[in-house]
This record gives sequence, C-alpha cells and structure tokens, in this order.
Amino acid sequence: MITIDPGLPDPPFDQVRSQIAQQVAEGLLVPGDKLPTVRRLAADLDLAPGTVARAYRELEQTGVIDTRGRAGTFVSGDHVQRAAREAAAAYATRVRALGVGRTEALALVERSLHGA
Repeated sequence: MITIDPGLPDPPFDQVRSQIAQQVAEGLLVPGDKLPTVRRLAADLDLAPGTVARAYRELEQTGVIDTRGRAGTFVSGDHVQRAAREAAAAYATRVRALGVGRTEALALVERSLHGA
C-alpha cells in the first residue's frame, strides 16, 4: 500500500519511489510481482500520471522494476545482479587495458573474494 503524505517535505514522486523500493527491500513486493499501471496508481493516489511515471523511471534506472511495454511493469529483483554485472564488466575492461591475462585476472578476483 502506497500513501502520499502532503505534509512531508519529500515530493510525491519521491514518496512513491521510496515506498516501492522499501517494499521490495522488505520482501513485501517480490520479483515477478506486477505493479499497477502509471495511470491506475496515479488515479488511486490522486496524483498526475507524470508524477508516478517519474517514480517508475527512477526505479527502473536502479533496476528495482522492469517495464515490459504493454505487458506491464514488474518487480525485477535484479538490482543487485545488475550492479554486480556492471562491476564485473568494468573490471574486465580495466584488466584488459592493463594487459592482465584471463587466468591472472580471475585469480585476483578469487583472492579478493577470499579476503587475501
């Protein structure tokens, strides 16, 4: 359940964004859960559709939700995996630029993961 408190200093889009993110973090919304359409949630909360659309865009940019066109908007549960993939890609790019070979690069990751 999302509620908007006009007495808070946070703008409505931020309240929507933070409440959805919190519900995902707490497991109240789980990967695969379908969210209401922008228009539906905006009507339910008595907000402009653009306000909800902005919240959804920001959640999508951080990987919390995934918009699949006409199919709808879903909780992705992919934000941790996405960040890990981005970190791995950045690492791979950097070690290639340094001329580090695959075996050595993987060994460095293994040592880092084991705290050595």
